[in-house]
Amino acid sequence: MSSLRNTLRVLAVAAMSATLVAPAAVPARAEPSPAELTRRIEKSSTELEGVVEAYNELNENIKANKVAAAGLQTRIGPLEEQTARSRAEVGELAVTAYKTGNLSTAEALLGAGGAGAALDRLGTLEQLTRQRQATIANFTDDQRRLIDEKTRLDVTLGRQAAQARELAAGKKRIERDLAKLYELRRQAYGRATEAPAARSASADDAPAISGQAGVAVRYAYGALGKPYVWGADGPDGYDCSGLTSAAWRAAGKSLPHNTRMQWGVVAHIGRGELRPGDLVFYSGLGHMGIYVGGGQVIDAPSAGRNVLKRDMDLMPIQGYGRVR
Repeated sequence: MSSLRNTLRVLAVAAMSATLVAPAAVPARAEPSPAELTRRIEKSSTELEGVVEAYNELNENIKANKVAAAGLQTRIGPLEEQTARSRAEVGELAVTAYKTGNLSTAEALLGAGGAGAALDRLGTLEQLTRQRQATIANFTDDQRRLIDEKTRLDVTLGRQAAQARELAAGKKRIERDLAKLYELRRQAYGRATEAPAARSASADDAPAISGQAGVAVRYAYGALGKPYVWGADGPDGYDCSGLTSAAWRAAGKSLPHNTRMQWGVVAHIGRGELRPGDLVFYSGLGHMGIYVGGGQVIDAPSAGRNVLKRDMDLMPIQGYGRVR
């Protein structure tokens, strides 16, 4: 009997030990449903498009600064030449004053303090003629203009360098967010991007519209099925503002590659005034498309998708614009 009791005791201890050391059961982690994946994709796409448009705006500002810097550099060259000529004329005045014994004049011209101080001192010297005073004044004005232009150029170049650093940081963030979005798309659809579409429409299918608006609409039709590429304005891929700017560029109109900037340069119109070629802007100015008639727009939707034609009420609308 004691043997049986001992055996049961050993078995009980063994069972308890097994219970204590056995790993706790881990509940199975449910995979996200297709609906949940779709919700995440739409949310990530919207957020990413906002970041892309901010990147585009910064890029447009950098372009404007480059143009401004080039204009300043163009003006600085002639100013430097004029200042050099004025400096030579002042030098001749100083030499003449020295040779003729007007040492006070020479001292005023060559003394410390620069041209501005020299001009103040020279004003007290009665022996200087009006012509000499004008020569000194021109030299001082030329120097002042040259310094002002160079200062503006330095400020512009400094701003441009800061923007370039910000642009590089923005690019890294977009690429990081894009990788996450593509992974969501792989989980939901089995691939990161839509397959190249056998386009149901092409430039030849565009409605017959006259004028520049017709050219823009025809261009948009020709972009159907091409992939969304952030920061791109064709011809192989587009983001939303890149598509509209490219379409109107084909029609001879220049639009900035940024939704918010385009909203700022178009004429705002009502829904009842819409005609093909007009632009449709969506709430938050994070997305836009080009109206092609029949209540439809052509737009570059979001990363992983292709340019398509669809109902313009695809999301809440901010307003409508006509290219001037």
